[in-house]
Amino acid sequence: MRLFLDLEMSGIGIVSAQRAHFTQPLKLKGGSVLPAFELVYETYGTLNAAKSNAILVCHALSGNHHLAGHTADNPANIGWWDNIIGPGRPLDTDRFFVVGVNNLGGCHGSTGPASTNPATDKPWGADFPVVTVEDWVESQARLADQLGIDAWAAVMGGSLGGMQALQWSLSFPERIRHALVIAAAPKLSAENIAFNEVARQAILTDPDFHGGHFYEHGVLPLRGLRLARMLGHITYLSDNQMAEKFGRRLRPGAGSYGFDVEFEIESYLRYQGDKFAGVFDANTYLRMTRALDYFDPALDFEDDLARALARARAKFLIVAFSTDWRFSPARSRELVHAMVHNGQAVAYAEIDSVHGHDSFLMDEPHYHAIIDTYLKRATP
Repeated sequence: MRLFLDLEMSGIGIVSAQRAHFTQPLKLKGGSVLPAFELVYETYGTLNAAKSNAILVCHALSGNHHLAGHTADNPANIGWWDNIIGPGRPLDTDRFFVVGVNNLGGCHGSTGPASTNPATDKPWGADFPVVTVEDWVESQARLADQLGIDAWAAVMGGSLGGMQALQWSLSFPERIRHALVIAAAPKLSAENIAFNEVARQAILTDPDFHGGHFYEHGVLPLRGLRLARMLGHITYLSDNQMAEKFGRRLRPGAGSYGFDVEFEIESYLRYQGDKFAGVFDANTYLRMTRALDYFDPALDFEDDLARALARARAKFLIVAFSTDWRFSPARSRELVHAMVHNGQAVAYAEIDSVHGHDSFLMDEPHYHAIIDTYLKRATP
């Protein structure tokens, strides 16, 4: 019954992924060149005759192209942003043509470390180059070309996805009319880079990592990836949420005064770590976190964010959440202040939420109402 209710709530129904092939070489920001690549994507709704109603949704670190609906082979596999996409929802598929794409370097079908390197006929592994937010935007622009979309009505995303939306406004200012930057920041703080480095070290020092070529050894660095996810998950939640959800509650039978699972929060983190390690690629995790580290639009402008953003022509909606300590509201306000300084069109919403950084994924009525109102007023 629960599964039936979830499918009914989806509103999208069964979806199928599509695959786009690109044979023109892609030069990456780091200097490497991919001779060819593929992107896996899903679409929802119908592209209008003018091709003016397309919205690109960019995913965060562990996301993928599967935004909404469920897959035919696994009805329980509901898209990660299903609560905001569908008929009558903020991303109304009766009005918009919504596109979700698995980023280059990902592990859900797009060309990445587990793909075959044409030069060796083996998995790329550690030889797959580091990709950046700028590289993702460039590859997404090529997908837009293939779909016949000259300009997006909007590009949006949360966290790392929000950084991609911001970069779209800078890389292709003429190809994006609105940017919705949610739970993001103009660059990572030193603390955030430190969290990412600890997570990477957990993977890099796993004996089963084999320098990134673990595919050839028939093993997976599950311990390292599990620890990386546990650490990351702590930063996605708020202290109040953890206190309310778990507190200091002990597991049944606890009290051994040993190092097995004693507290509910320990059980939860181990579950999340095991679940993630079973479906995600360690080399992809390394590259996604490094892309986060490198993102800094103001770097080439003497750290002057207003100058960096001045070339943007899009209108912006910036959204932050009160308990998000990983990308705090103060970081979002840095973007707002720079845009106001430039006289750019920007709206800002700071939403009370108990869910920490994960708030952008939640079905928060106030949050969804803001997205819905903005898109109804701002797009055709």
